[in-house]
Amino acid sequence: MSLLQKYPAEVKQILSKYPADHKQSAVMPLLYLAQRENGYITGSAMQDIAETLDMTQTEVAAVVGFYTLYLDKKEGKYRMQVCTDLPCALRGADKFLQDLCGNLGIKVGETTSDGLVTIEAVMCLAACDKAPMFQIQSRDGLEYHEDMTVDKTMELVAALAKSGREVA
Repeated sequence: MSLLQKYPAEVKQILSKYPADHKQSAVMPLLYLAQRENGYITGSAMQDIAETLDMTQTEVAAVVGFYTLYLDKKEGKYRMQVCTDLPCALRGADKFLQDLCGNLGIKVGETTSDGLVTIEAVMCLAACDKAPMFQIQSRDGLEYHEDMTVDKTMELVAALAKSGREVA
């Protein structure tokens, strides 16, 4: 079933925000809609979006590949993106990331064995003065955590596992 068939009202509402001759501008909100269902964007969803917007699937996939908030494969329930750019690295982000991965028993880019958390290094989350910091992405949104330590982060991971809550 296509995105248009699953969510006709939402797709129509998204497309109504853009002139018909510039409907490709709706690619990002449609990708967000597609990702909401499974937590990632399937190849068939990219194809649906491409056909809806008169784009190629490669053009849609390029948007997915460029932006870190779009996923093209299943990952952990929570996607933890640790900023490791130079200012954050100077405040200990690289060591924080290495130690966090060690505590979780995974490498950067991997998912914990329980499927709870995927760890990723990213550039610039706009909080250089509050590093080490990260954002947690889930189906329901983003949550930012600043001035973190490995111990505080492990407490957060344990709380997420215990509560089963989605990030607000």
